[in-house]
Amino acid sequence: MKIRAVEAKSKERNTPSSAKPLKRSLSVWFFVVAILISYLAGLHADLTVVVESNEMDSVQAEEVIEEMGAGIVVSKSESRLWKFENGDTGDLKGGEREIVKVIPEDGAGEPVYYDLKVLSHRGIWSLFPAFVTIVLCFINREPITALSGGIISGALVLGLFNINERVLLPGLASSGAGLVILLYLFFLGGLLGLWSRNGGALAFAEWVTKRFVRGPKTAKLSAWFLGIFFFQGGTISTLLVGTTVKPIADKERVSHEELSYIVDSTASPIAVLLPFNAWPFYVQGLIYVGGVGVLATEADRIGFFFGSIYLYFYAILAVLFTFLMSIDRLPIISPYFRSAIRRARETGQLDRPDARPLQSSQTSEVSVPIRYKPVAWEFFLPVVLIIGIAVGTYLINDSPDVLSGFGIAVLVSFLASRFRGMPLRDLMNGFQAGLQGVVGGAVVLLLAVVIAQLSKETGGGLFLVEAIGDSVPYWIVPALLFFVTFSIAFATGTSWGTFAVALPLVMPLAWAIAEASGLGAPVFFLQICFAAVINGSVFGDQCSPISDTSILSSLATGCDLMDHIRTQILPCSVAGILAVIGWTVITFIAA
Repeated sequence: MKIRAVEAKSKERNTPSSAKPLKRSLSVWFFVVAILISYLAGLHADLTVVVESNEMDSVQAEEVIEEMGAGIVVSKSESRLWKFENGDTGDLKGGEREIVKVIPEDGAGEPVYYDLKVLSHRGIWSLFPAFVTIVLCFINREPITALSGGIISGALVLGLFNINERVLLPGLASSGAGLVILLYLFFLGGLLGLWSRNGGALAFAEWVTKRFVRGPKTAKLSAWFLGIFFFQGGTISTLLVGTTVKPIADKERVSHEELSYIVDSTASPIAVLLPFNAWPFYVQGLIYVGGVGVLATEADRIGFFFGSIYLYFYAILAVLFTFLMSIDRLPIISPYFRSAIRRARETGQLDRPDARPLQSSQTSEVSVPIRYKPVAWEFFLPVVLIIGIAVGTYLINDSPDVLSGFGIAVLVSFLASRFRGMPLRDLMNGFQAGLQGVVGGAVVLLLAVVIAQLSKETGGGLFLVEAIGDSVPYWIVPALLFFVTFSIAFATGTSWGTFAVALPLVMPLAWAIAEASGLGAPVFFLQICFAAVINGSVFGDQCSPISDTSILSSLATGCDLMDHIRTQILPCSVAGILAVIGWTVITFIAA
């Protein structure tokens, strides 16, 4: 059995011949000017240095010591940074850190630990690398070149001219980059490759659709259910759900606009609501804030992600709206969307007459060896293992062990196919093809890890805290963050790239605003701001015509890309507005 799903074959756009060269020139000239400015800023920008002190309990101190080594612990008399805590920082430079152990004078009681770190910023120039990244995203509409430009700019602002050895190698050798390689590239890519070879995911999807579809509503409900079940990420969800349900939905006269909306809105929104995948591991590396206990360790930050899920109002509403669409009860749709539904039901025309749908070819391929019969449990069993191990460890240890869940799922999937008779060569070919399929995404994630580290070193978050930390009304912050991250994600077509730019700046700013405003529940306010960033990024990604999930949703369902964007923009926007209202109201209540 060999099934080939969709690849875009769109007609050429009626664009003036000079448009593309002009666009490239604008990008190149902006990059050249930005690099020159970054170099000058690195030479001449004033450096502001502060010593940050955060009190820790013994458990937090032990975790830091285990990570950094026992040599980081010093006594008060031995500390080089203690005397600078509240005074002139002298010739200190950013990056120094000490754990100062203070023993009570009477010798009784537990010692107190202080985490002293030297932080620095270069004024407004600390934000320049993020600015370069965002502008290049708007110009190029492509994340890899934008993130690379931001990394080069950040290195020059820091005065680091050997970018390979001083920036890229340390960043790619970090634990965050290691998690990306192991979880996203090796485990997730390998698992997707095994499913493409043993046909388990496709067999499961076909089993669901054949047994439950009895008309347009049940066809759409099958797409909705499968979108929730394929919660691992946007690409696998959109391709499998779209290509599997499309033949049945076409038979039941479901318009391609309806199907693409359901497929798209149950991709990334579900991935953040059921984050037993790579999302929490990636995000946790971007949200550390010194002195905030709930963000102190990796386990704390992953727990913070899971503990904030109930505040993901946009994602919740997006999934709810697609359910209402599936049962023909969604009132918030445009006249154009209504006419598309009426056209399909009454005439059987699944696209508008002059539409240019994206056609099938080779974007995704399921290639099962001859004489090997796909079975649904080869997909179902690994998914149950991932969910079971993640949920079980979360209940036992307050932190989901998603890494072990994926590792065991890959091993079980591999062994199951091997025991059922699949040749080792075919299994390895599928595994390798899966790795190749996620290389592009892995590159974006690795660059995002590097630029997140640069954002901390340039001190963008510290500068924002000093500049506006006590001047912005706290109640407007969630709405502001939502709309800013929406704009970035819409321009770039990537939610993960937006996380890398926004979260390292937003989290310390939100915490500083909470403290400056005297909020009674600062951690809750931090969760609201975090939810606004996550949801704004997902919203912008979903509505962007250059997003991979938007393109693949149109592509897998045979829909015209702009028809898909045009029909889903109203319900998505209403969900976004309602989410902002919800965050604003609970922010007032919490205060």
